[in-house]
Parts: sequence; C-alpha cells; structure tokens
Amino acid sequence: MSGFIEQLTRAWERNDSLAAIGLDPEIERFPRRIAAEASPIFQFNKAIIDATADLVCAYKPQFAHYAAYEAEDQLERTIEYIHRSYPGVPVILDSKRGDVGNTAERYAIEAFERYGADAVTVNPYLGGDALEPFLKYQDKGIVVVCRTSNPGARELQDLETGGRKLYQVVAELVARRWNSRGNCLLVVAATYPRELAEVREIVGDMPLLVPGVGAQGADVAQAVQNGQTASGTGLIISSSRAILYASSDDDFAPAARAAALALREQINTHRARRAC
Repeated sequence: MSGFIEQLTRAWERNDSLAAIGLDPEIERFPRRIAAEASPIFQFNKAIIDATADLVCAYKPQFAHYAAYEAEDQLERTIEYIHRSYPGVPVILDSKRGDVGNTAERYAIEAFERYGADAVTVNPYLGGDALEPFLKYQDKGIVVVCRTSNPGARELQDLETGGRKLYQVVAELVARRWNSRGNCLLVVAATYPRELAEVREIVGDMPLLVPGVGAQGADVAQAVQNGQTASGTGLIISSSRAILYASSDDDFAPAARAAALALREQINTHRARRAC
C-alpha cells in the first residue's frame, strides 16, 4: 500500500468522509472583497479550506483553473497551505497528464516536486510506458482516467475491443498490470452509475475518484451504492462548484461548509458500515 493510499485511508476514517472538494477557482464568481485581494485565488481557497478541512477526505485543485489566470504560484501556495495547516488531508492535482516517457517524466516532476501534490490524474491513452515516470513515485497516488463524466465520453470510452468496452480494458490494465506498486486509483464518474459498478467489480478494493455530483447532477445514492467497497469506503466523491459557489457573498465560506457537510451526510446515509 502506497503512502498516499494510507493517507487517504486515515482521512476517510478520521473525518468519517468520502467527500472531496475540487478547488476550481473562477475569479469572476468570487465575492468582490476577495476578488480585489492581491492573491485572490489563494485567499479564496484558504477560506474554503479552513471552513471544510474536517469534513473531507481530499482536496482536488484543477490545474487549468490556475494556469488560465497565470496563477500557478497560488496553486503552489494552496497545496503548501493544506500540507502545513491540515497535514492529514491529501491533495490530488487534477492535470490529466500523459505523454511520451521523457516528457511524462517532466510532468511527474512538476506534479510531485514542484507542486508537492500527493496524487495526480493521468491519461492512459499512450500506454503503460508513458505512465511509468509517474508510477515510480511509489508513495504518490496515480489516478488513471477511466470513465469520465462528460456526455461525449461514450464516443471513445464505449468503443468495443475484444468483446469489451475501452473503459473496461483500462480498468483491467490498471488493476492487473500497472498497479504493481499499489499506488493506482481510477477516475470513474458518478454520472454513469452502471459503469461505476462494473469498474468496481473489475478492480476490487482499488480507490475510485468519482466526479459528477453537485453541479453535474449525478445521483449520490447510486454513486455510493455502486462504487463503495464492502467496508463502505473506496471512494473519493468530488464536488466543486456546488460547494465553492454555494454563496456569492461574503458568507461564501460558511455556505461552503454547509454544502460540504450536507454532501458528507448524504454520502454517509448510503454507506455500508462494519459491524462493531
């Protein structure tokens, strides 16, 4: 078991939570007071983190939401702040990297050494050798894109090969071949609950990063029931906009806390629990 998986397992238990928050800043949606700050993204993120750190199992900043504002420095500060102030909460850098080996090595250095992320999302399209530079970071989580939340996902991910759909092939490759170091996870969207159940059957207890609840409208009960492990864990159920922008006024942080608490409670209502 990798260091990241151990950290995630402890966060599930300590905060009694399978919920994660996607830190996807949109300055145009910030309260005016925050938008006027010298580092508005960091200040917004800090307020959200301080309000919710005891309710989540992970934070997931999306790289493009920082690069588009030339705010990579605020991404670095955000991750450093989480590690310093709430060291038990892991950070998943959502950058969906994937390239030939020497370039993939640079991307792995970027994620783990520059930004200090505990895990990173990667694209499997180039195959195992392109993922190896990430996988060799044995204490980090490598979150492989498998079944995404967008409507167009079916155009490629449902293509059949050898009697199986492509997302099923990806899930099996990760579980049977690429996870030799025990540090892999999969992205499987809550917007496709049947596929979520199929992937769970293929990969056993491997953790799944599950986007699609909140603003994208996926059913939380189905996501939990179809994706959880027998022990009632195994999921990182991520919501961003519905929590970050629960209020557009100066009460945005308390509103985010209320939304995160509601999500955690909704998830926990449907979790299996070990008998005491």
